[in-house]
Amino acid sequence: MPSALSEIVRQIEEGLGAPLFDRSSRPGGDHPLGHAFWPETAPLVEGMDRALTRLRQNAGLVHGTLAIGASPSAISDLVVPMLKGFLTDHPGIHCLVHDDIAERLAEMVAEGALDLALAGRVRVSPDLIQREIGTDPVGLACAADHPLAARPQVTLQDLPPDQMIALDPRTGSQRLLEKCPAIPRALLAPRLRAHSTIAQLSMIPAGLGIGLLPRNAVLLFRDLTIRFLPIAGLDLCRHLFLLQPARRPPSVAAAAFIARIG
Repeated sequence: MPSALSEIVRQIEEGLGAPLFDRSSRPGGDHPLGHAFWPETAPLVEGMDRALTRLRQNAGLVHGTLAIGASPSAISDLVVPMLKGFLTDHPGIHCLVHDDIAERLAEMVAEGALDLALAGRVRVSPDLIQREIGTDPVGLACAADHPLAARPQVTLQDLPPDQMIALDPRTGSQRLLEKCPAIPRALLAPRLRAHSTIAQLSMIPAGLGIGLLPRNAVLLFRDLTIRFLPIAGLDLCRHLFLLQPARRPPSVAAAAFIARIG
């Protein structure tokens, strides 16, 4: 049992004047009081344990952990530059970067699996705080040898529906496209879909098609075999948000990282 959780249980037992667990055997078992107590209070006790452990670890930013979520398109231009400086300034902090679609990242922030996330807009939730931190224009992604690639820009009417590669409807980018009345519906329901921008960007230079994507997503890997073209007459941007938990304060490490975002 973690030391912080052991301390919580000890204090509860002192208040009750009775044990919750049988410590005379190995492994220990629970008394009837503990058996009735644990199912109802486990989430609260475990949450307190995580908070105490994190408080101890992060005191003074000498030791601790930081779990950051990010949409793939936010990693290279936003997360990486900030993370390099953060890790240099705080060598005792261990970091995890988890990339996923925005809605899943939001769930992980709300549940406590992530300290924060940088992603597109998600559904309004009392468990989340969303703060806009930037925008990213939507344009065309095509292979460098595609006939359209030689143009400085294209129009929506230039795009052949039978060549489009769309994203999973659950992704923030695809929802953004589907809400835009200026985009012909034929461009949004192609034969070929990808679960993520990574898969989509792997198929485009292979000649499987073209796609509508935010600029930072297209330039994610600095791949010279993929071109990003502005679309004339399309005033559409993906908005990037900082997602934070609404029901718990940030850890010391999370607060220090957020300060770099501004």
